[in-house]
Amino acid sequence: MSKAAFAAGALVALAAALPARAGLFDDDEARRRIDNLRTELAQQGKDNEVRIARLEELIRNIGVVELVRQLEQMNAEIASLRGQLEVLSNENQQVQKRQRDFYLDLDSRLKRLEGGGAAAGTATGTAPPAVAAAPEPPAPVKPPTREEQARELKAYDAASNLFRRNDFSSAIEAFRAFVKEYPQSQLAPNAGYWIGISYANLKDYPRAMQAQQELITRYPQSPKAPDALLAIASIQAEQGDAGSARNTLEDIIARYPGSDAAGKARTRLASLRR
Repeated sequence: MSKAAFAAGALVALAAALPARAGLFDDDEARRRIDNLRTELAQQGKDNEVRIARLEELIRNIGVVELVRQLEQMNAEIASLRGQLEVLSNENQQVQKRQRDFYLDLDSRLKRLEGGGAAAGTATGTAPPAVAAAPEPPAPVKPPTREEQARELKAYDAASNLFRRNDFSSAIEAFRAFVKEYPQSQLAPNAGYWIGISYANLKDYPRAMQAQQELITRYPQSPKAPDALLAIASIQAEQGDAGSARNTLEDIIARYPGSDAAGKARTRLASLRR
């Protein structure tokens, strides 16, 4: 075989081998890319799992925060209810105290009346008649219920609000209705006092003095009695009757020496004497 023929045969063999090697290289590249894609997919799956876990944790945290917020709101409502309960309890204690004071005052009045009758019989040296010696005991006073106490306070507050709004005519009607409805209330003397003050604000001095006199007559032992006398002295001075005003002020000091009204009466007397 000549050299030319050998070279031609070698070229033909090389040309036939080239496509086979190229196909081999193409398969390796495809596998490599597939492996890389699988790796990327696996990594992406892990990343997604991490993200999902974070989202689940976030959702759980949001639920906890909402729960905490609701608990705080409930605690605030409970605190508010406790405050309201304390106010109601305090008001109830005040009502009960006024009720006890009223019945203690009623008992003391009955005892004074009974003692006065016995002393009168001893002073004359003669025994009182059998009927007089054994009077019928007063009918027991039924304590007001909590609802009745609440209605009583509500009626008095309504009248007081009218006075504070300077609606004196309406206040007079409301206070009179209160005294008529609750004549035994500890607030009845106060209502009578404010009736007189309302008339004085309306410049109706005769009715103002009459209202204060009614208070003193019906409730002589009330803490409002000296205040009623002081109001009468003010009306007398307003009308220019200085002599009557001075006598009323002296009466306050004599009858109620330890009262606040007596202290004010002393101050006013000192000013009248200048």
